[in-house]
Amino acid sequence: MATLHILSHSPFADSRLASCLRLLSADDGLLLTGDATYALQPGTANLQALQLMPATIALHALDEDLAARGLQASERVQVLDYPAFVELCTRYDRVNSWL
Repeated sequence: MATLHILSHSPFADSRLASCLRLLSADDGLLLTGDATYALQPGTANLQALQLMPATIALHALDEDLAARGLQASERVQVLDYPAFVELCTRYDRVNSWL
């Protein structure tokens, strides 16, 4: 059963991102929202870890949150608006928010 994992907390504040990365399965997806988009900052260990994920794991980020933080997504990241976020949730068997 594929799971969409949603992270919203800064990867520099706690270990949620690292914990999530350890639990991802081949068909899972990861959506970065809010301060979790800081993981996409160039030159960081967080970005390197995301880029090393298997290609079968879909990586997404919310466009609004990237823009609010002045970030740009790499080619690995599928940028979504809110309607696409809602549609994305319907593609997975489960959705897990890392609160």
